[in-house]
Amino acid sequence: MREVHLNLDLHSYSITIDQNILGNLGQWIIPETKSNKVAVVTDEVVSKLYGDIVLKSLRDFEFDVRMIQVPSGEENKSLTWFSKIHDSLIDHQMDRSSTLIAFGGGVIGDLSGFVAATFMRGISWIQVPTTLLAQVDASVGGKTAINHPKGKNMVGAFHQPSLVLIDVDTLHDLAERDVVSGLAEIIKHGVIMNEPLFSLIEKNLTKILRLVPEVLIEIIAESCANKAYVVENDERENGLRSTLNYGHTFAHALEVLTDYNTFRHGEAVAVGMNCAAQLSVHLGMLDPCELDRQNTLLQNAGLPIQIPRIQSEKFLEAMYLDKKANHGKLKLILIEDIGKVKMRTDIPDNEILTVIEKCTTN
Repeated sequence: MREVHLNLDLHSYSITIDQNILGNLGQWIIPETKSNKVAVVTDEVVSKLYGDIVLKSLRDFEFDVRMIQVPSGEENKSLTWFSKIHDSLIDHQMDRSSTLIAFGGGVIGDLSGFVAATFMRGISWIQVPTTLLAQVDASVGGKTAINHPKGKNMVGAFHQPSLVLIDVDTLHDLAERDVVSGLAEIIKHGVIMNEPLFSLIEKNLTKILRLVPEVLIEIIAESCANKAYVVENDERENGLRSTLNYGHTFAHALEVLTDYNTFRHGEAVAVGMNCAAQLSVHLGMLDPCELDRQNTLLQNAGLPIQIPRIQSEKFLEAMYLDKKANHGKLKLILIEDIGKVKMRTDIPDNEILTVIEKCTTN
């Protein structure tokens, strides 16, 4: 077991990474609940796999629990389902002392967190992420959101969970593609601030892909510790936290232009990381050998790095719709070395277009 603590001025919580957490969920959450009234938001896939286990564990500890199932898919991180979950919480007679549990991947975490941030002006919530991507990214830091037709995560709030519980056993039921998608975010953490983590992944990639528990617990804990450090020092993304967006401005444009149904989020991030690193080389910030090192690990993990055939001008236009644009300028996180990045807001569009074209499949 590994535990990471995230300490903020007004709110602190722990992130526990271990095996066999779900079967003891009721016991884990008792210290973090104010009443026995809880709701579990999950999707149909996770419910089928683990719903009975979680319900039994919660009811064994006398929780009055309602399970709310959302259809799987990024398209359901929407205002429609945001409203439906509110309806269900009202029907369950939830109040300000009640607790919401987000039980699933990143879509469930983002959607549930935004519900928790807004229901009765904010109630307590607990993250129980079941995908590798959610475990190292969406579950840590308190960013919650739903999508808008014009952009990803455009409507949301900062609302920190009271507890994060990561059960690595859930990864054995993930498709390999989803494991690899999550690994992209861990590789990203290595690139932006932790070269030893990057090296650890390089040396243990085979064990990671085989889902060896001890290695998974180590890399997830390291990745969560990195993100916790960033959030502690910049909760509302005024500076340091922006570094976590390495590759994401490109990635979000790619997701919007492919209607969120072609790439997993981590796959889009890997493509974005290649774009950002290629731009860094183009601007003379990065040794091409370090670009090769990053892309070799991404490709060895089974991740894509090329943009499909999309008009470069349209791609750049989609980048400007991203919420990370500021005063009409793109905020791009670029790389100077493995473990060291820099934010740039002064890059001309023609330079970005050149790199987009270079990173696009012929």
